[in-house]
Amino acid sequence: MAFTFTTLKSAIQDYLESSETTFVNNLPLIIQQAEQRILRTAQIPDLRKNVTGTLSKGNPYLAMPTDFLLPLSLSITSSSNQIFLINKDANFIRATYPNASTEGVPKYYSMFDAYNFIVAPTPSANFAAELHFMFEPQSIALAASGTSWLGTNAEMTLLYACLVEGYTFLKGEPEQMQWYNAKFEDAVSRLKSLGEGYDTTDNYRSGTVRSARI
Repeated sequence: MAFTFTTLKSAIQDYLESSETTFVNNLPLIIQQAEQRILRTAQIPDLRKNVTGTLSKGNPYLAMPTDFLLPLSLSITSSSNQIFLINKDANFIRATYPNASTEGVPKYYSMFDAYNFIVAPTPSANFAAELHFMFEPQSIALAASGTSWLGTNAEMTLLYACLVEGYTFLKGEPEQMQWYNAKFEDAVSRLKSLGEGYDTTDNYRSGTVRSARI
């Protein structure tokens, strides 16, 4: 059963047996917190994107997309060759290339702040860049359609994440909170298996999945 924003709100209230005004008014925030919990726990193949841009000569920074969540790869084109940059900590880049005026073909990149990457060495020319990344989809609470990928394809994971966040808001009993957490952990582990296991291999390389005969 897929969830819309309306049916998800109703389900949360039914499970937690609460229609208290403050709780209901905060359901959009509770749902967004639940979505963030999922997206920061599991990598979902359907939430990958590629964008292209340009690294400018003399500028070590590259702006992130507005829906950026985490990097998968960053590459540049130099002399018609695609070169993948190595992801390093920003401190490594600063220590290895302490002088930002040192230019060359970039080898490394790092998340510099919430809005920019930093590359090193500083580009010695303009380089076409391609970023492969996980993106943060629009929340089901904000989408004009009232639907989302999680609500349609990972409804039980979304529901139990919402129940964890909602029961936290209500300051519920620890024993029941443990149960909701366990249900969420089980649901998100299945989502991780789909996104980080089954979807990253195939029968040609790994063979058909087989269960033990009884």
